[in-house]
Amino acid sequence: MIICLGPVGSGKTLLLKSLQNSSNVDSTTTAVSTNGTDIVNIKIEDTSYQIRELGGSMAPIWPQYFANVNKIIYLVDASNLCQISAAGVLLYTILVHPLLKNSPILLVLSKMDASYRQMRNEALLMLQMRRLQKEATQKITITEYSAITGEGKKDIINWITQKI
Repeated sequence: MIICLGPVGSGKTLLLKSLQNSSNVDSTTTAVSTNGTDIVNIKIEDTSYQIRELGGSMAPIWPQYFANVNKIIYLVDASNLCQISAAGVLLYTILVHPLLKNSPILLVLSKMDASYRQMRNEALLMLQMRRLQKEATQKITITEYSAITGEGKKDIINWITQKI
């Protein structure tokens, strides 16, 4: 099982809609915050992948869903510097959870179309990514993503289909 996590408004729902079908998302698409869980099946070539999205408002009970997780997609809204510290705290709680100690993590800096390029570096500094990548037991892959332009979608699909 792959789980998709991130703070409220980080772009989880739009990412999963886009992965299901690119035509599901354009500049007029809006999403309602997921207040529970949602299971999305994504077909890539001849293989179907099941991804469970857990709403950001459910962060205190995320650990109840960590059993049998093989991979984690974690979204951070790169256009919202005020939220990045909170996103970091949630990420740290994921990294130290015993059930996830071997689960690779894809850190997705979302909403790159709504941010300026330097925000990526600022976000990574605020998350202390250099230190985390050295100290975390999980392999952390970082990518940028925009649901509107589709930038980064190919990298996310490649990560999902990689064997662990």
